[in-house]
Amino acid sequence: MNKFIFLSLISFSFFQAEACTGIKMIAKDNSFVHGRTLEFGMVIDLSLAYIPAGLDFTGSTDKGEGLKYKSKYASVGAIAFDQLAILDGMNEKGLAVGAFYFPTFAEYAPLTAENQSKALSPIDFTNWLVTQFATVDEVKAALSNVSIVPTVGKGWGSTPPPFHYVVYNKSGKSLVIEPIKGKLVSYDNDLGVITNSPPFDWHITNLRNYLNLNPYNAKPLELRDLDLKPLGQGTGLLGLPGDFTPPARFVRATVYSTQAIPVATHIEAVPQAFHILNQFDIPLGSVRQKEDGTIASEFTQITTVRDPQNLKIFFKTYDEQAIKEVDLSQLKGNSIKKFKVDGKFSPENLTQKLTNN
Repeated sequence: MNKFIFLSLISFSFFQAEACTGIKMIAKDNSFVHGRTLEFGMVIDLSLAYIPAGLDFTGSTDKGEGLKYKSKYASVGAIAFDQLAILDGMNEKGLAVGAFYFPTFAEYAPLTAENQSKALSPIDFTNWLVTQFATVDEVKAALSNVSIVPTVGKGWGSTPPPFHYVVYNKSGKSLVIEPIKGKLVSYDNDLGVITNSPPFDWHITNLRNYLNLNPYNAKPLELRDLDLKPLGQGTGLLGLPGDFTPPARFVRATVYSTQAIPVATHIEAVPQAFHILNQFDIPLGSVRQKEDGTIASEFTQITTVRDPQNLKIFFKTYDEQAIKEVDLSQLKGNSIKKFKVDGKFSPENLTQKLTNN
């Protein structure tokens, strides 16, 4: 991604990530996959990391050490700026987590002497979730045992990154967790959809403005002696919001993921999820901001689909659209493993196959 390196010079607080979209797809056999896009207005130094069980962690705060814990389950997922804290990933029990930007609404608990021993940074929180728990119910029961405190993380600028979070477990249950006025508020997420601000319950209420949307074309309408026929396909989705704002993306993600024709199993659901997430891909330059003569453009840096039945994570990057696979069930041992996510454009050349025919 050399052509984007200049963006890393831009202050992170100047242009934040506000266009990530998450979905869940359910197959005919009731198995499922879930996935997301990740957008930023700068290049985030991403790596894929394997964290074994039995590894000691300490939550970070701006004033010393926070919660101490040991990884209970082996996990794999994305880390940023080489900090060993999974922001988006899955563990050996099929529980998956993801951090999504939540600007102007995220309000973490103030750090105090009383909560220091159970404090986690916004970046630590997803790592704690994915390494400690097997089910959504376990997560719910444990939320009162921790506090997310405002902590400036390596590479994230001068202010704590504002996050809210999504959790999926192997049985299909999903949970959204939001830091509201210093407290962790959770919502059952039957849709499996998440975007960004406003809070999750607002997005659910907003869906009631789009009850008319459906995948079927509108029927012809006769007005007096005038017979009006649709101009083309897609009339059932007339009025579907098409911009990149979080409310618009939440509506589109809900419609596309719930109205898609179910495939047979989770294996076929993986490419289906990628097709739907392609609808949220932001080309460089489509979403931009200018301040003091400097332009920052948000773009989709990585798209990920997780298969909890097979414990596989699939992903593609902005520059390399070929899908890659990581199989957690094949990752063994007690050592940390990681590699950079920095794919290059490399199309498969089929010329020789044509020549040989």
